[in-house]
Amino acid sequence: MTSGRLRKVVFPVAGLGTRFLPATKVVAKEMLPVLDRPLIQYAVDEAVDAGADTLIFVTNRYKHAIADYFDKAYELESKLAKSGKNDLLALVQGTLPKHVRCVFVTQPEALGLGHAVLCAKPVVGDEPFGVILADDLIWNGNPGSGRPGALRQMSEVAARESAGVLAVEEVPREDTRKYGIVDSEAISERVARIRKMVEKPEPDVAPSNLAIVGRYVLPSDIFSLLEQTSPGAGGEIQLTDAIEALLQKQSVLAYRVEGTRFDCGNKLGLVKATLHMALQDPQIGQETLKLLRSLEQ
Repeated sequence: MTSGRLRKVVFPVAGLGTRFLPATKVVAKEMLPVLDRPLIQYAVDEAVDAGADTLIFVTNRYKHAIADYFDKAYELESKLAKSGKNDLLALVQGTLPKHVRCVFVTQPEALGLGHAVLCAKPVVGDEPFGVILADDLIWNGNPGSGRPGALRQMSEVAARESAGVLAVEEVPREDTRKYGIVDSEAISERVARIRKMVEKPEPDVAPSNLAIVGRYVLPSDIFSLLEQTSPGAGGEIQLTDAIEALLQKQSVLAYRVEGTRFDCGNKLGLVKATLHMALQDPQIGQETLKLLRSLEQ
């Protein structure tokens, strides 16, 4: 992989979010709020923190909310400006920096994460790129905190080592069947070289409890490998199968990110993330803490 900042990031957002029905009948799961911001905003902020100026949303033909969210809201902005509500106006206008563009690509069929990433090929071209799964919220402080987001951490490792990088996290052994699991050799405290990967192994045969979570930094070579990947169960093209093939060509590293991960693809994870953000909010943090303590009694 070439060195340099990560210019392009792919967001696979075509999923139906069935775990959150009936809300996701009309609201994309990536638009579900964590306190006062939707999940996709946290993901976009992380991508911009990593240096991205092109955000590629792989969506389906029915989901328009994400495009609407990042588009200019002329009527709302005009009303806020006339009312002198400048703080709120800044919030509305601050969803996306002016130098960053959004590109929307349609995934015609739900054929797996690998297929969704492949749909982004014409926009990504021949440079390294990131992939963020927005329902995996990884929090390392606000972008202004000085602490790098997960994708920036990974992109720096990828550039330094000229390698692909996958975010990993230790999970309970009984949960290995829910994740792609890596067999790896430690290089440092946070970095390991991946020897092989196993998709959703049973606990008794899993090579480790180190699970791949929703962040990837990949070379453009992955696209040709995805094109050669045979569909698996349900006709889906798995990204992990293509990364397995990539291992035969170049180094792919597992990286334990600094930050707290919330699995917002399920109800409990979304609640945990919301409470975490509420406790850190200067306006409601103390009241949230009082509420939680009162519930313990």
